[in-house]
Amino acid sequence: MTTEPLAVTLLVVSVLDALDVPYAIGGSLASAWHGISRTTVDSDIIAALQLIHVQPFVQALKDEFYVDEGAMRDAVNRRSSFNLIHLRTMYKVDVFVSKSRPFDRAQLANRRLRVVAEDPDRMAFVMGAEDTVLAKLEWYRLGGETSERQWQDVVGIVKVQGNRLDWVYMRQQARGLEVDDLLERLAATHK
Repeated sequence: MTTEPLAVTLLVVSVLDALDVPYAIGGSLASAWHGISRTTVDSDIIAALQLIHVQPFVQALKDEFYVDEGAMRDAVNRRSSFNLIHLRTMYKVDVFVSKSRPFDRAQLANRRLRVVAEDPDRMAFVMGAEDTVLAKLEWYRLGGETSERQWQDVVGIVKVQGNRLDWVYMRQQARGLEVDDLLERLAATHK
């Protein structure tokens, strides 16, 4: 994985840490840490942002990122997403405001603090392998089950993580996300 996407993502993470906002890096970065690395055009972060965080978040990032305060407020109110564009690199960070679904709460409860950069060591919260699989299966379903990248990401996680994955947990969560059939198809590739 190139260092630029991670460096840009860590700029956002630093602000979330400073504001004491629970977050987890997800998407392709998380699937690369748990599975097989690939190039990515953006980063995904799930965060438990509230309206009180909007102004200080914008102020902290406005010199280095394009950030639309109105879009951020709207995303917090609707529990949806907004994006940030790093001005120097044009790298995009998508921030998904945590919803009140059990799965969204579980993603943040199960996040793992890990070293994501070295020299100096830099720690950040990363979505757990199981939650990364489930989130990617949900996106795969929402995208009409056409994204070969999403499917290959989850296959890569299963290959690398193997029997360390908690299939009982994933099956429980998959029912609520309505991706249990996709999870069973994925499980069949693991046998």
